[in-house]
Amino acid sequence: MTTSVRASDTLTRDALAVLQPGFAGTSAPSWLLRQLDEGLASVGLFGRNIDSPEQLALLTEQLRDVRADLLIAIDEEGGDVTRLEARGGSSYPGNLALGHIDDPDLTRAVAHELGSRLAAAGVNLNWAPSADVNSNPDNPVIGVRSFGGDPALVARHTVAYIEGLQAAGVAACVKHFPGHGDTAVDSHHAMPRIDADLETLRARELVPFAAAIEAGSKCVMSAHILLPALDEARPGTLSPAALTGLLRAPRSEGGLGHQGLIVTDGMEMRAISATYGLERGSVLALAAGADAICVGGGLAGEDTVLRLRDALVSAVRDGELTEERLADAAARVRGLAAWARGVRRSDTGGLADPALRAGTSAAGGIGLEAARRALVVTGLESYRHPSGPLYVAALTTVANIAVGDETPWGPAAELERMVPGTRTGTYGSADGDVGAAVLADAGDRPVVVVVRDLHRHPWMSEAVARLVAARQDTVVVEMGLPQAAPQGALHIATHGAARVCGRAAAEVIARG
Repeated sequence: MTTSVRASDTLTRDALAVLQPGFAGTSAPSWLLRQLDEGLASVGLFGRNIDSPEQLALLTEQLRDVRADLLIAIDEEGGDVTRLEARGGSSYPGNLALGHIDDPDLTRAVAHELGSRLAAAGVNLNWAPSADVNSNPDNPVIGVRSFGGDPALVARHTVAYIEGLQAAGVAACVKHFPGHGDTAVDSHHAMPRIDADLETLRARELVPFAAAIEAGSKCVMSAHILLPALDEARPGTLSPAALTGLLRAPRSEGGLGHQGLIVTDGMEMRAISATYGLERGSVLALAAGADAICVGGGLAGEDTVLRLRDALVSAVRDGELTEERLADAAARVRGLAAWARGVRRSDTGGLADPALRAGTSAAGGIGLEAARRALVVTGLESYRHPSGPLYVAALTTVANIAVGDETPWGPAAELERMVPGTRTGTYGSADGDVGAAVLADAGDRPVVVVVRDLHRHPWMSEAVARLVAARQDTVVVEMGLPQAAPQGALHIATHGAARVCGRAAAEVIARG
């Protein structure tokens, strides 16, 4: 074999090593096993890949039979964004609920238990937590995925989450750098823009990321957002100023000093794919300082992997991407995989730390206990629990892509179990006079109206106002960001729509 052939083989393996592709199915397709053997070092899992914990463990074992030092990543935030429990709803409340409680020990314990479930199933990299400061309540994509709007609060819970997750042997990946909380556009659909100056970014968006890096987060995920204060031309994922000049640079030079892995947000998101294209965007991301290319949330298949592999190899040969930069990125991916492989539960301390044991013995589990603690209930002193069946009206909007449409939410299923005869209806903005429709469908049953982000949807606000005016005993359950004033005979803000949040609300409604 000549030197040029060996170099080409190394280049190809490095190009494969920096890709984190998704795939279809609950078992590994033959093409994926083949590419693992060729040099692919990471894969990403989504709800479509998971039927049960047992099946997931078999899948990860199948993958590691080909490559033992494999990064298996997942987008498991708990709360609204769950892949482990996409079909039934999460057993853990999300970030906003934990931030509202503001007990870092509880956040650490929730993250540790979630991490332990991931580790037991063979997953060793979690694209979580969200470290975004929710400075814009109208943000269509972050909302309850953020710990809150105060940078210091978000920072302390981000650190606690990282500590809990990594103590379970799962690498944390804080996102979405340099902060997605002040956007009014969902980057799944278009390019968001934040016009804050650098001083504001350092005092707000960057505070949790600086704390996360200081706490040893193994990974940071970039955001597809344009911040002219950093780079007037390119979004964060493609910006050398953001990734190399700010995230990677030493603190002595004004950077955050992150030495771990930098992974992109999904490159198929339209903020990148519709603007730069998948191949071109991936080359620019690597050149800017990213180490791993996440792709596959909406794209899966060998063709995508081969296209990106070849684009990276061609970029090196054409001089657009240096071989050293690609080799450095591949080495960082393999280095994190080596760390993950070497982690043993006996080395992490397990639940020896009392802070990690907090709440684990609570009735119903730590997730339900946290969901109960996160409730804010208005009107309970005069509320009487129902004497007969209820009518639950769920006012729904299109879920953002990160959450997905398949995950059930709300207290309806639990109320049907707790209050026999209870019925449920679902309503959207296209249903005309929603308030009148709910009243007609409810008959003489008391109404429980369930909403998410009431402040963002005028049609929803009008429907709730009509129901409350017509029926004084109407119960309102807000499962999104609670910005609108409480209304109804009983108002419950859950700070998230996880399954356990629905159950916690149902307990109050059914039992008072």
